[in-house]
Amino acid sequence: MSRIVVGTSSWADPGFVEAWYPDDLPERERLPWYAEHFEAVEVNSTFYAVPSVATVRRWAAVTPKSFTFDVKLHQSLSRHSADVSHLPKDLRDAVDTTPRGRVRPSEDLDRELAKRYKKAMKPLIDADKLSSFLLQLTPSFKPPSHSLDELDTLMAALAPHPVAVELRHRAWLGDDLREETLEWFADHGAAFVAVDAPQGKPPTMLQPLDVVTRDDLAYLRAHGRNARGWVKGRSVAERFDYKYDDAELEELQGRAERLAEEADTVRVMFNNNHKDYAPLAAQRLRELLGQEAAAR
Repeated sequence: MSRIVVGTSSWADPGFVEAWYPDDLPERERLPWYAEHFEAVEVNSTFYAVPSVATVRRWAAVTPKSFTFDVKLHQSLSRHSADVSHLPKDLRDAVDTTPRGRVRPSEDLDRELAKRYKKAMKPLIDADKLSSFLLQLTPSFKPPSHSLDELDTLMAALAPHPVAVELRHRAWLGDDLREETLEWFADHGAAFVAVDAPQGKPPTMLQPLDVVTRDDLAYLRAHGRNARGWVKGRSVAERFDYKYDDAELEELQGRAERLAEEADTVRVMFNNNHKDYAPLAAQRLRELLGQEAAAR
């Protein structure tokens, strides 16, 4: 029977740390407390740096046996404009950079960082707690200046672990490219990340397309529907300042349930990380799915 697993896009986002956790809860107790309320979480800190094995070992140790993680890959792997200082120290002199000190992607760097993420995540892998690696591509990674084939080396280097890929420019899913794009996902065993996001003319506003490209894993990320904040917000808090109402969460419930008709597991992750909007939405969706009453 298919499972729908609900969580948030971080357990330590400043947006809800102050609003959701108990006031006197020590920082190191946040993940265990979070894991009392949800079965899964995305790790956002790994977008900025490769964590130590000791750190990841603690994540595995302080969460229940059934708890699972989706680990966001490094910003240079997702083709963001990454400062060389965000790479491991021993790699900084070996990579090619722009005049502004930004990392230039390469197959060698893809292979090396993939190797390091796999090594760092070994405690989660050994505990069967790694659901996927999450590759959230930059909006500037778009056709025709880029091809998804540029990710082939990275995908191969991360095997055999599932990789969920989120596109951030809707040209990939236009009428002329959609079939080719989804074929790439299926051919590479990548999980297509469906999104719930604001709708409008900007190319970073992707349509709500729900597709299953691997039988064992489907993925839905809920970013909120704040169109003004999406385009003009100067901070993460402004961009994802959105509180889902019950009617909207019922829409997401329907989308998740339809994905579950084709995939063994559906991950629904809330990224509307302003105040406590993400955990409250995740709790309410679990209620609608009949999984448990929301924590009070």
